Amino acid sequence: LHDKLEIYERKKVREYVVWRVLDKEIDWFYLEKGKYKKLAPDATGIVESKVFPGLRLNVRAMLADDLQTVLADLQKGLQSNEYKEFVRRLNKE
Repeated sequence: LHDKLEIYERKKVREYVVWRVLDKEIDWFYLEKGKYKKLAPDATGIVESKVFPGLRLNVRAMLADDLQTVLADLQKGLQSNEYKEFVRRLNKE
């Protein structure tokens, strides 16, 4: 959250996820105007990537070690129209 974050900002890494095990927190940052901002989970505990449509993490379920819910929510994202359009764009490049 300190040295790496600064390096990743300098290198323009677009997103950065940190699992703070001791604090029992997961932080998902995205780069905006050269600085990281933290993405907040929605009401269900899900954080969605701003860079990779369909990539989502149920933070609440992950911290509760509920991998079945984590994977189910991820699959929903990978079945979304936003993800399908993202894949189409990648295949054109």
